[in-house]
Amino acid sequence: MTTVRPVDRLSAAEAAEVLALASAAEQADGVYPLSEDVVLRVRGGGAPTAHTHFLAYAGERLAGYAYLERDGSGELFVHPSARRHGHGTALLTAVGQGPLRFWAHGDEPGARAFAEKNGFERVRVLWQMRRSLTEPLPEIPLPPGITLRSFRPGHDEQAWLGVNARAFAHHPEQGRWTLDDLLLREGEPWFDPAGFLLAVDGNDTLAGFHWTKVHPATGAEPAIGEIYVLGVDPAGHRRGLGAALSVAGLSHLAKQGLTVSNLYVDESNTAAVALYQRLGFAIHKTDINYFRP
Repeated sequence: MTTVRPVDRLSAAEAAEVLALASAAEQADGVYPLSEDVVLRVRGGGAPTAHTHFLAYAGERLAGYAYLERDGSGELFVHPSARRHGHGTALLTAVGQGPLRFWAHGDEPGARAFAEKNGFERVRVLWQMRRSLTEPLPEIPLPPGITLRSFRPGHDEQAWLGVNARAFAHHPEQGRWTLDDLLLREGEPWFDPAGFLLAVDGNDTLAGFHWTKVHPATGAEPAIGEIYVLGVDPAGHRRGLGAALSVAGLSHLAKQGLTVSNLYVDESNTAAVALYQRLGFAIHKTDINYFRP
């Protein structure tokens, strides 16, 4: 029998249990089952009233976990040894009957079958793309009047949030970032202002940015330099700035000795996909967003 307990904020012990459960799922499936944002919430970041954690127990053992935002978006997974015992269905029942959007990391047959069985439709495809940083990068100059500088914590937050909101106005996750979301990441061990490149004009007005992130090597996986967030202000769009920023950030990562770069992009974002393909990126993995009306 499954017991599901919803909580607004996890204790340190519960958070450790959830992250251990996620590691077990990664070892079995080859893909980590939680997004970065959910991991931050598991660790205690963000306002607790904005989301709910659901813990599914088989007796005293944590067998599954679900995360739900107030807008009905979330993630759900079950320990590999506890699958096909009703724990996932119990979590869905506890989450409720309203419209739901759940991410499945990796386009796995088991997740697809579970989604279809429970009335979910495949509505978004997110590609992880990769490129070798040992291959030459094209030379793409910045538009006239634009220079690059590093992000200054405590100074650039509001300007960046404004450009990010405009650049991703139609993006369901990135476009809604708040100051809390930004500060959470500034507090992470990987945060490096030197790799957070801002494109500014002569008045130091922000025109675009390329925020990079370095993932340390793990097991057989080498250290990876990510195009974490890249955006250009549509209010003052300068032709070629996105491509120039892409190359500037990749060059920064290559100079640190990294040999592989990755990024995440929606399959439907044809302009961004075309840019990244021109820069030598190819699809590496796929995440699927499922929707239930």
